[in-house]
Amino acid sequence: MCRCGVGTTAQIVEGLCILGRRKERRKETVMKIGIIEGSVREGRAAPAVARWVEEGAAGRPGVELVHINLADFNLPLLYEPVPPVMLNRQYDSEAARAWSQVIDSCDGFIFVAPEYNRSISGALKNAIDWLAPEWMNKVAAVVGYGSDGGPRGIEQLRMILANFNMYVIRSQVSLSIFTDLVDGVLQPNEIKQGDLTTMVDQLVETIGRVRT
Repeated sequence: MCRCGVGTTAQIVEGLCILGRRKERRKETVMKIGIIEGSVREGRAAPAVARWVEEGAAGRPGVELVHINLADFNLPLLYEPVPPVMLNRQYDSEAARAWSQVIDSCDGFIFVAPEYNRSISGALKNAIDWLAPEWMNKVAAVVGYGSDGGPRGIEQLRMILANFNMYVIRSQVSLSIFTDLVDGVLQPNEIKQGDLTTMVDQLVETIGRVRT
């Protein structure tokens, strides 16, 4: 007699209890959100924007913010002969392995993305391309900046992340390098501050739903 999937009432109850305990442990686990500086250019505004994002996102219970400076990894141009989705995190590049570990440890992301020539920076695109499973099915939000707020870069990034089945929340923040950045100091108005709060709240809520 085939007993596949069959058990006593006690066994079924015990199985449900184990499943419930697993879900509770996941709820209790700290949520890690990576704030990714999407530029490595000298004199970039990304560090200032990322600090502003970090300050605005801080203080939420159960949330750990991870400031990720893309320049620290010194990633080479993607050269792997096999697509990352087929490599099972086994990368030839030491820099890529370090990048993989940091991204893999996060539950979601806030991308700080400058708009370069109507798209995102080449460094950010290359960093995204180096990985695959580390991005899959996670949640993200975008803070764009540029001469008029970086809208085209934001939309480009949304399309790229969709390839990894990532959910990019609708709320976003757009900053102008002419009106929100004064003498190298980021000074967004109250509306932009409100946009950031709304975006982070929705990001945390969505990550929480995905993790349950």
